Amino acid sequence: MAEARRERGSPVPTGEFPFTWDDFMKIAALVHGEAGIVLPDSKANLVYSRLAKRLRAIGLRSFRDYCALVETDEGAGERQALIAAMTTNVTKFFREPHHFEHLKDHVLPRLVAAARRGERVRLWSAACSSGEEPYSIALTLLQAMPDASKHDVLVLASDIDPDMIARGEAGTYPAARLADIPPNMRGKAIETNRAGTELRFGFTDEVRKLVRFRQLNLLREWPMRGAFDIIFCRNVMIYFDQQTQDAIWTRFARQMKPESYLYIGHSERIATDALPFELAGQTTYRLKGSRK
Repeated sequence: MAEARRERGSPVPTGEFPFTWDDFMKIAALVHGEAGIVLPDSKANLVYSRLAKRLRAIGLRSFRDYCALVETDEGAGERQALIAAMTTNVTKFFREPHHFEHLKDHVLPRLVAAARRGERVRLWSAACSSGEEPYSIALTLLQAMPDASKHDVLVLASDIDPDMIARGEAGTYPAARLADIPPNMRGKAIETNRAGTELRFGFTDEVRKLVRFRQLNLLREWPMRGAFDIIFCRNVMIYFDQQTQDAIWTRFARQMKPESYLYIGHSERIATDALPFELAGQTTYRLKGSRK
């Protein structure tokens, strides 16, 4: 493939729609510029398979036409659909459970005490996908502080994909997913049947009131002005180049309180020699200078 790509206009082995390396390079550049996601040559077939669905949906006949569309002002909505198609939304309740154990045992006692003193407590799920992560945070919080919703406590859930935000706000999941939630927390779930005959479940109002969903591109302006006590940003940076990763880690540090923690994905690392974090546990980081 690398050989073919050096020839401008040469086709990429695909199928139904004409797709050249020029098309791929334009799409890769747009995705990197809009969302920071790096698409190497090896992703060409993935790009084709995911975007071919978009071409069918909007009635285009080639990737050349698709590239022309997303480069125009009129194509702003389709650019968002393109970015959404390139993101991978793999998630589950209480994924990487050691983070929730650390949150419960080492962080929440201090935050609960602060909330009871009337202080503002904020936790951020910075790539929330369809909502399983922020709801897991809220459930963990309620175990430590059953009356959390009566205090100035909030979990911000953000994602670049508006479809994921909509699913998180809807807050209903297949009944089989209930098994991912610890038994002592399942009492916060309620049964519903909003999808035809499929049995689904949601959460009680006390859980839902703790979570606020917002669409947010981590590469763009962040509207939040207050600082966070906890940030979860897991399995996102693996799609960015090192420069973008370091820039976002630095922005997180500026948005965090002195004694706050950052939880990242199992295959991600922070260069603690160059950035203001220190390792505090398995893929768990603390701001340097914070009290231990």
